[in-house]
This record gives sequence, structure tokens and C-alpha cells, in this order.
Amino acid sequence: MDAQFLKATDFITKTVAFDFSDARYAEKPLHICYGIDQNFLFGCGISIASILLNNTDSNFVFHIYIDVINDEQIVKIRELAERYYSRIEIHTINCDRLLSFPTTKNWSIATYFRFIIGDSFIGREERIIYMDADIMCQGSIRELFSLNIDDKVAAVVPERDTTWWKKRADSLGCSALEKGYFNAGFLLLNISAWAKENVSAKALAILSDDLMVKKLSYLDQDILNIILAGKVEFLDIKYNTQFSLNYELKDNVVSSINDNTIFIHYIGPTKPWHAWAQYPRAQAFILAKEQSPWKNSELIQATNANYARYCAKHYFKQGRVIGGIKAYLSYFYLKLMG
Repeated sequence: MDAQFLKATDFITKTVAFDFSDARYAEKPLHICYGIDQNFLFGCGISIASILLNNTDSNFVFHIYIDVINDEQIVKIRELAERYYSRIEIHTINCDRLLSFPTTKNWSIATYFRFIIGDSFIGREERIIYMDADIMCQGSIRELFSLNIDDKVAAVVPERDTTWWKKRADSLGCSALEKGYFNAGFLLLNISAWAKENVSAKALAILSDDLMVKKLSYLDQDILNIILAGKVEFLDIKYNTQFSLNYELKDNVVSSINDNTIFIHYIGPTKPWHAWAQYPRAQAFILAKEQSPWKNSELIQATNANYARYCAKHYFKQGRVIGGIKAYLSYFYLKLMG
């Protein structure tokens, strides 16, 4: 297996960089990367804005790895970089060589971009952050600049609890995961250790093994957990506090989001950029949107039957009866047409 199979030069067809960085920063910038498709570009822009809003004393370079992007969206990214005196790079990815990899309705080909991202910084940077675009910031990430992870491949946040770790360990045939299974939405990567571990080559080996692929429930997240078992530093949940806005449909919502939370990870199908998802716990997104080039952009409406169903449920929960009825009618129509 060629360890360089996922080297960036094989996949990046074009890079557009907007550099409005402020010369006042003496420190090296921390590189923060996103791997997305067009469906997550709106969220990605607001995620970047949320980090910049809450970290005015820190220096960053942001990287967006995406398959398709239009001129109007590029203009918005440029405006964001200019407004916050930052540098943002857009890397267009050719996905042809990834099309044989497994996907689901919740995980597109873009989920594998994080392997390309990790490899693209080999020999260039000591550490980077990979983040999902549905993560919003509401605090300072200063301590991540100097966190010591020299003997680890990555710093991560654990997923759920020990019972869940045991289930994933058994399902994946990897007993080491009983000591910890992480969510791959936030990764602080030690690039030299990533390269030494040949993470991408090992990932490709797993994806080439039909028996292993059948064991995967969370695709690249499962793969990373297998490869990096025992080689990660577990961080406080404040750096990847997961919350599904569909929890708001419950009568008694239990949330781990609090004043100490730095990154809120909006897991699940309903995202804060959806028109039906406007709750107090989505304010990290709304506040950042108001201070971004997307301030006047409409929130996303339901475009398929699944979203229309959730839209209807949330509107009724919020007391928006007419909107709920319209959403249910849309649901039945989209389901019939689909």
C-alpha cells in the first residue's frame, strides 16, 4: 500500500488564498482545517467566524477543503478573512479517487478529507486542528497553542462513556478501545507523529479489507480510533461538547453545554443553520452569523422529506402551528415524489 496515496498534490486541484492577517501577531499561527461538501459551507463560514469572534488575541490560518464552490461563496469567504484580519485558504478537492470508499446518508465522501488534510501538512507544520463544520466556538482556545502532545498522535475528546467504549471495542475487534473511544469531529494533530504512524496508509488498508469495512458503523471515526488506539491524549469535554438540536423535541432536555464549554458540536441531522432549529442552545451559531458576511443570508429550509419531517416536529414544538402544518404537507409531497 502506497503511504503517499492520499498526498495533497494528488487531490487538490486549486487553492485560493485570502490573506488579510494582522502583522501585530508575533506568534506562529495555528492552522484550523475543515473538510466539507457544499451542504456544510454555510456552517463552516460561521464556525470560522465564531472562532475569530472569541479569540481576538490569537493568530490563525483557516483551511477549507471542499469539492465544489461557486464564485458567490468565494466572495463571502474573502469578506470573512478581510473583516477579521485573517488568512483563509480554499482548497478544491478532486474526489474521483475517493468514490470507491463507503458512504452513508449522514457521511459523504468529504468525511475522508481529514486524511488528505493530515498528510498535506507533513513537513510544513508541527500541529493543526481539524474540525467539523457543525462545531461552533464560544470561548478561548489559547491553551491549545501550547498543549504538550509530543508523545501522542492527536489530542481528542472522548465519545460517551465506558459502556460505549466497550461496545465499539467489541464491534471493531479492537480491545484497546475499551480504554477510550473518541469523537473525530475535533482533532488536534501532532503532524510528525501522524506521518510516523502512516495513518492514511493504514486507513486505506482498512478500507481495502471487506471484512473490516462491514464492521464500520462510523466510517472514518471508527478507522481513526482503531489506528490511534492508545496514541491519543484525551481532553476535557469542553473542546467537543456534543449536542443534538433534536433533543429539543423532548420534554426535559438534558444538555452538557455550559459556560465552560468552548466548542459546541451540533451532532445529528438538524443543524443550527436550519430554519426550524432556532433555540437558545443554537445561539453560538446565531451570534456568530450576525457578525459575519452571512448576516443577511436566509436560514436553510427543508429540501427533502427527512428534513421536512423534522421541520414539522420542531415547528409544532415551538408553537408555530401553521409552519408545522405546511412542513408536514411538504413532507408528504417530498416523500411521494422521492
